[in-house]
Amino acid sequence: MSKRLLSPANRHHASGLFPALLLGLCLASQAGADDATPEHARLAAALRQLDGIERLVAQQAAQSPDGRARYHFDYGRLAADLERVRAGIRDYLSPSRAQPRDPTTLLGDYRQSVTPPAEAAAAP
Repeated sequence: MSKRLLSPANRHHASGLFPALLLGLCLASQAGADDATPEHARLAAALRQLDGIERLVAQQAAQSPDGRARYHFDYGRLAADLERVRAGIRDYLSPSRAQPRDPTTLLGDYRQSVTPPAEAAAAP
């Protein structure tokens, strides 16, 4: 006595279910692939914007600082942080492993104090 899981009427409906499931899986995988494309485009745009920011930082760093100011902006530190952000985006866009991971944190403090010339001369 053999047991059938599906009656003949249900077997007909099940045979139509397989192509529908297959089509659904194909569409879902295509939708996932399409989601990555706009993200990659936005990240590529962010890299281009970083290029512009780095040019501005380089121009400002090349200018002589105001000698009367007590604090100066640390453009070198900012440039290093921008490069870390750029490296993180590049690692995400072309990962060497499944999950891009970078444990190094950004420095973030861009203010440098200026020591007065008299104190600098007295320091050993």
